[in-house]
Amino acid sequence: MPPASPLIGRTGELARLREAFARLPGAVLVGGEAGIGKTRLVREFTAGCPAARVLTGGCVELSAELLPFAPFTAALRGLVRELGVSTIEDLLPGARGLSRLLPEFGDPDEIPAAEARARLFELVLTLLDRLAERGPVVVVIEDAHWADRSSRDLLDFLIRNLAGSVLVLVTYRSEALHRDHPLRPLLAELDRIDRVERLELPRLTLAETRRMLGEHDPARAEQFFRRSEGNPLFVEALAGEESAELPESLRDLVLAGVRRLPEPTQEVLRIAAAGGQRLEHGLLSAVTGFGDAELDDALRPAVTGNVLTVDGEGYLFRHALIREAVREDLLPGELTRLHLAYARTLEERPWLVPPGRATAELAHHWHAARDLPRALESAWLASEEALRSAAHAEALALTERVLALSGRVNSGPDRILVLRRAVAAADLAGEFERGIELTTAALERTADPVVRADMLGYRGRMRLHLHRAEGADDLREAVALLPEHPPTAARARALASLAKYLYKLPDGMPEALAAAREAVRVARLTDDPTAQLTAMMTLALRDDRPDETRLALFAEMEPLLGRCEDYNEVLRHKLATSHVLEGAGRHEEAYRVALDGQREAVSYGLGRIMGTILAYNTAEPLVSLGRWDEALQVIDDAVERVPLNRHLGSLRGLAGEIHLARGDLERAASYLASAWSVARRGPVRRAEDLFAVLRLEIALRLAEGRPDRALEASALLLESGRMVDDARYAWPALALTARACQDGETLAPYLERAGALPVIGPVMAAQRLTFEAECAPVTGTGPAWIRVAEAWREIGQPYREAYALLRAVPEDRHGASDRLERARKLAADLGAAPLLAEIEELRSRSGGATAVRGLTAREVEVLRELAEGRANREIARALSISAKTASVHVSNILAKLGVSSRGEAAAVARRLGL
Repeated sequence: MPPASPLIGRTGELARLREAFARLPGAVLVGGEAGIGKTRLVREFTAGCPAARVLTGGCVELSAELLPFAPFTAALRGLVRELGVSTIEDLLPGARGLSRLLPEFGDPDEIPAAEARARLFELVLTLLDRLAERGPVVVVIEDAHWADRSSRDLLDFLIRNLAGSVLVLVTYRSEALHRDHPLRPLLAELDRIDRVERLELPRLTLAETRRMLGEHDPARAEQFFRRSEGNPLFVEALAGEESAELPESLRDLVLAGVRRLPEPTQEVLRIAAAGGQRLEHGLLSAVTGFGDAELDDALRPAVTGNVLTVDGEGYLFRHALIREAVREDLLPGELTRLHLAYARTLEERPWLVPPGRATAELAHHWHAARDLPRALESAWLASEEALRSAAHAEALALTERVLALSGRVNSGPDRILVLRRAVAAADLAGEFERGIELTTAALERTADPVVRADMLGYRGRMRLHLHRAEGADDLREAVALLPEHPPTAARARALASLAKYLYKLPDGMPEALAAAREAVRVARLTDDPTAQLTAMMTLALRDDRPDETRLALFAEMEPLLGRCEDYNEVLRHKLATSHVLEGAGRHEEAYRVALDGQREAVSYGLGRIMGTILAYNTAEPLVSLGRWDEALQVIDDAVERVPLNRHLGSLRGLAGEIHLARGDLERAASYLASAWSVARRGPVRRAEDLFAVLRLEIALRLAEGRPDRALEASALLLESGRMVDDARYAWPALALTARACQDGETLAPYLERAGALPVIGPVMAAQRLTFEAECAPVTGTGPAWIRVAEAWREIGQPYREAYALLRAVPEDRHGASDRLERARKLAADLGAAPLLAEIEELRSRSGGATAVRGLTAREVEVLRELAEGRANREIARALSISAKTASVHVSNILAKLGVSSRGEAAAVARRLGL
């Protein structure tokens, strides 16, 4: 096969890559059939970016089966070779966490497996950010159609969270993506991101084929074009053909260049093809039995002929199609013997491959060699290594291989032990359906109460993740299996887990509190700070106790934080503390605690999970304080981190409320649609998530002038069961709903709902006052709006204060101009355009009231309606007050104006220009 030809026919595609590089950050997904020139295009582009640092890693067929994070390990190993471990450690505090990809960084930290993966992803992202501070970075991931799930997840995470001068290039074979291929949904999702573009490479035209061949004979060029179908790899292979007699198949065409090589070279290529796309020199030497000089002599023609390329300390087939064709040319027995040779060599000399790869490659080769006992043993070891590397999906696949092989051989680890590892991997990988099947299988095979309790705990949590209520029964049974005496840490943790999950369920609070109290008692006896903290958190989060009592309990937990094994619980302490502070009206403190927790989460590598939840708690007090631009920035940053779906609804609901208050109904409607798409999933919901979206819908329908639609939405307030923090989030939704109620019959069920809600702390007290004031036009009684305004002012919520001040003006003319001016200033500072417009309109309409003897602003409004000849009931409907209230206002107007009839009052109104 001749040396590679000049790049032909890719001018436009090369220009698009350069444009993407000019507007960093970004990503380009480069697709096309095998041999179309994807790798060649990317290399041509990166060669033209001398100022950029290029990190390249490729996926191989083995990676999709056993070798997790293969492309990222390869890319980062190249960086380590270039910079050295110490430089990266200086660049990236916490670089030890990269040991899950690169053993050069030492042993991984001992942290819960659920945290390890999130930390690893954050570390890789942070490393790219730090490198980008020194100059542009191009990350190339080749052959993504072979990517393992962990690599796909990391790629997804990086592309969505790119910042700074980073460009990610991903190549994949488009014809390999069958309907159920796992890369397809990822590409579809990434394609929706603004900074991501797809680039599909077409085949060469006849003219481009002719140029590539350098062929002057038009007939011969056309014949070669028809045979190659414009595929550059095949065109290149044809360039070596002396005659127009073409090979019968494309595989023969690819092999033609190989078959022209000397026989010793072909023999080495056959051995190499069984090993993989890339092979280390030492490993190839050991398997072939060639000495270094002899191997060099055999390989040089393959490198000169552009079949192999030198890659660091090893060799790489120039194209996967060449390797595939060579491997397919091997006889079945020959291929099996070669896999056996690789396995024996790696077992004796694992250092012949890069650190961290030997175990996975051994599992691959023993399995391909059909040595079942050794395939089982090596898969078991590889599954353990995958778990250590936070490659949970791959650990599950390997453990399931062990389960399958153990049924065929009479050896291997205990089946219950294998099932327990498979269950843990399924749980961590989010494969809950499969995890439930595995736990059920384990429960059928063991009577050991400790093992059964462990499996029931897993199954219960996974069932609850899938919104299956029977999960709670599993957690209860797990506790029941563990003896009370002597007290054990296992029982403490089972009780703490039961309490944590039950407290989230409707009507689960009483049982959750009892379990939590028992968990605290047992955890203290067994000195288990993790179980104690988890259980105390549940006790502190109960929403029927005074805020100060709950905050005191949080303070009592602080000595446990440094000893807790589960960092998620440490961050949950920050989350819960800020939550209660916000409910207590201590917005500034709530903001600072949540922000501190959010920063800790990001630095610890949990920014996408706990950091996102804390982002809501950071934004919520900012909204209360009227710092809306800051709140939107916090929300945007959180959404950019691609949070879990269950956290998106409340974030979008909060952002939508800000946009609605500023008058952007279109954007608010967009946020509402996306928020509902998340919040409506599954029957088990949090009040915080559900009512945040519900508030937005009710407010939007009112802003659209559709109280009927608002009431349709608010019906969910009556349907929802008891949830944690129900009162805190239901009160503001009820206050909005009251605005839509025009009569007592409509309002009655909401009055009943409100009557059953507790009022804890100043925020709920202000919400209840607001609700009662909104109900007054129908009920005929309620607190004065000035009292409502004072309540909001005391806890520092400017938007709600401005709204209440506006509503207070018609009630009492005394001081009305000052109240309107304060309301105007508050609304203007917030950018609350609709509220500001309403205030300005009332100021304008009330301007003539000073010439009217003692009339309040509301009485001026009634007088204006009276002048139009409306009866009391019509006035009531127009001003959203009761007929009785309208009648009282009319009587007061007649008395203050000194007139005896409605007609005389109307005449006065006309003289005043009302």
